[in-house]
Amino acid sequence: MSPGAPSSHTEVRRAAHRAEANPVFEVLARAGYVADGVVHVLIGVLAIVVAFGGDGRTDQSGALFAIAGAPLGSVMLWLAASTLAALGVWQFLDGVLVRSGSRPRKWGARLIEWGKAAVFLALGVFAAAVAVGARPNPDGSVQDASHGVLVIPGGPIVLAVVGAALGAGGIGFAVIGIRRTFVRLLSLPSGAAGGVVTGIAVFGYVAKGVALLAVGVLLVVAAVKVEPRDAGGLDAALDGLIALPLGPLLCGAIGVGLIAYGVFLGLSARYRRL
Repeated sequence: MSPGAPSSHTEVRRAAHRAEANPVFEVLARAGYVADGVVHVLIGVLAIVVAFGGDGRTDQSGALFAIAGAPLGSVMLWLAASTLAALGVWQFLDGVLVRSGSRPRKWGARLIEWGKAAVFLALGVFAAAVAVGARPNPDGSVQDASHGVLVIPGGPIVLAVVGAALGAGGIGFAVIGIRRTFVRLLSLPSGAAGGVVTGIAVFGYVAKGVALLAVGVLLVVAAVKVEPRDAGGLDAALDGLIALPLGPLLCGAIGVGLIAYGVFLGLSARYRRL
């Protein structure tokens, strides 16, 4: 490479900056928060329905199936898929552009951003799959994956670690909500409006954390009992909660909280710093 020529790393960063400077790309990324918010609101509504004795899948598949059954559902699913994919790419580029901190801290921040990117991209692919007629079953997929892990040497330990990590992520969500650390990522309006957005976010983060913790507990239980059928996703976790004393009340509260988190995600399209 000739003296003064930019390195490949510099070129990648410049390309990432150019992409994030594109106003159309930013609009699509912000719309991705709205799509994610709609999914969470629908999951919350389904959780409340189930808490009161109704029937339905209280997870992403249930929410996406509900969208598919609405007028112009296929169009809405493709819009959700494209905007979620744009948001996933945006988060990936954010990881590329991380600068501040020591080398370990920078890589830690990158992994967090890339983890978010993977979640948004996966949900976008999920929405596209439902749009073309697929009917995935997340609980069945989790059980199949758990079975595959449990039959390998040390598999129960691996599954327990995954469950514990997911549970820790749920606790992390709740802590973020309680400590309100999400505020630094937002440009909130002053006065009562900012307070309302913050209050909605706190409730939503805590509810999302409880839901993730419940899924993590299911995986740990499956690992301890070496029984894949005890594993599952959010739908199975809420079914387990309903069986507990005051379970329907807790499930309903989580549903309301997920609705709040979905509303907050929608508001993030306006107030999030990108």
